[in-house]
Amino acid sequence: MEQVIARYAGQIRSAAADKKPLRLRGGGTKDFYGQGLEGELLDTRAYTGIVAYEPTELVITARCGTPLAELEAVLRAEGQQLAFEPPHFGAGATVGGMVAAGLSGPRRQAAGAVRDFVLVVRMLDGRGDDLSFGGQVMKNVAGYDVSRPMAGSLGTLGLILEVSLKVPPLPFAEATLKLELPQDKALAMLNHWGGKPLPISACAWTGGELVLRLSGAPSAIEAARAAIGGEPIAAEQATAYWRGIREHTDPFFSTDKPLWRMSVPSVAPPLEFPGEQLIEWGGSLRWLACKADARSIREAAAQAGGHGTLFRAADKSAGVFTPLQPALAKIHRNLKQAFDPAGIFNPGRMYSDL
Repeated sequence: MEQVIARYAGQIRSAAADKKPLRLRGGGTKDFYGQGLEGELLDTRAYTGIVAYEPTELVITARCGTPLAELEAVLRAEGQQLAFEPPHFGAGATVGGMVAAGLSGPRRQAAGAVRDFVLVVRMLDGRGDDLSFGGQVMKNVAGYDVSRPMAGSLGTLGLILEVSLKVPPLPFAEATLKLELPQDKALAMLNHWGGKPLPISACAWTGGELVLRLSGAPSAIEAARAAIGGEPIAAEQATAYWRGIREHTDPFFSTDKPLWRMSVPSVAPPLEFPGEQLIEWGGSLRWLACKADARSIREAAAQAGGHGTLFRAADKSAGVFTPLQPALAKIHRNLKQAFDPAGIFNPGRMYSDL
């Protein structure tokens, strides 16, 4: 495998010397996400395999090209999980692409995001240097933690070679409930339940129907079911439902309209836009399938205290991500300059000037 790293480093150094962009890519299942794709392909799938895994330590280390499905199968065999439920969006999803995209699934509201589970990142920077950041304990950083910003960077800072992740146990038991509620009442109840010790691990509202998943000890689930009410959903049907939300195979996501990902405070009122909406994460994630103009959508998100991302669309001329404020843009530019001085890694994938 060291020969693979040497080949990657050589390709990076050659691209930097020639000022030619590189397109870092694993399985390509998230090519739709972000701005346009540019540059000579650097395929990460040759660097594959699990480097270290000791279940009792709740940590696994895997190479960037490792299939995400393979990693999750190994964890399931030991009764453990990637608690943030990363979407695959296809059979070719890789561990490196999972971290680079930084996307989390339904359990994120209870467990946390991708970056919260990243302990160590080994990477090649824009000079072809082999670097490592972080440590395999919960508190290990003095100064700026570089490992976590790699999550969601879309390959603009460097090539992720290996990553160590926290892998907590699977829940003892789960149950899914369905309630008929309009959007305003659903949001009110989600915020009400969010302030109570209820084992809600996921939620999804759309079309007047709120679905809740409870995870934990059987006694806690039974108590929560009694407090919440609603109609129970059979286990097999519930598994398929949450897979559809995670992988965007649910009918809601089968739309030809631009799909917006609105991150707002959970207490934000309903966003009044024509089109369909799906709400997750206790009210803080609002999916919007809508043909309204980007400016009005982003202004509404800002007024609600959040921001809007153009998650999927044929026309991305409005920009996928909300423009950065000057101070934050400066931090992004400084990070990019430090890790990728020649600007060769996935140029423009997040912002046109990065």
